[in-house]
Amino acid sequence: MSAISIHGVTKSFGDNHVLRGIDLEVEPGQVVCLIGPSGSGKSTVLRCVNLLETPDEGTITVDGAELTDPDVDIDEVRRRIGLVFQQFNLFPHLTVLENCTIAQLKVLGRSAEEAEAKARINLRKVGLAEKEDSYPHQLSGGQQQRVAIARALSVDPQLMLFDEPTSALDPELVGDVLAVMRELADAGMTMLVVTHEMAFAREVADHVAFMDGGVIVEQGPAAQVIDTPQHPRTREFLRRVLHPTEVTLAED
Repeated sequence: MSAISIHGVTKSFGDNHVLRGIDLEVEPGQVVCLIGPSGSGKSTVLRCVNLLETPDEGTITVDGAELTDPDVDIDEVRRRIGLVFQQFNLFPHLTVLENCTIAQLKVLGRSAEEAEAKARINLRKVGLAEKEDSYPHQLSGGQQQRVAIARALSVDPQLMLFDEPTSALDPELVGDVLAVMRELADAGMTMLVVTHEMAFAREVADHVAFMDGGVIVEQGPAAQVIDTPQHPRTREFLRRVLHPTEVTLAED
């Protein structure tokens, strides 16, 4: 059974047809990366997977539960999903430790002792055990994003969704966040990742889907899609992303 199964999903915002029939499978333990230009619908796919956006048509199944079924217990399904956004969305008035325990206390009903123990385990995983008493404003952007990952892990998700988790970071901070994601992948976490980091997609993803204009233009094994793309639009996108200087010189 697929961890995530997306079939025929469409989504419009007024006259803007953002998704035009998406089909995608994510198997347990797989890392699947969505790549493509801004505005191609990648983040909307991710938001549909836990019904932050409701598809107009099609079906989405997560771990056997059909999210598009009106009778589904969406809160129960969401407990299985960790979500990390572009922005860190930490509570500024709470310490790092408190940010990593609040959902455990309020959603899972864990005791404070159990929640803090779980949070500390995950802060160690992301290399921030010594920052548990710090507040978000005392951390770098990369550190805040790693706290956001620790927070998501602390509710014991069965799969993780990452929506361009490094796009708001200074370039020198990107590596620390990607290293944490690599470790999660190595540990067998199921991950659906929207990213512009082609090296990460090439090295870590099992499967890559290239989106443009609200459709998946091409998908397959990461090395195949990134190294030997078959569709002209995929080739053009990757040429511009991987060799931007050459593209600029050619246009000049």
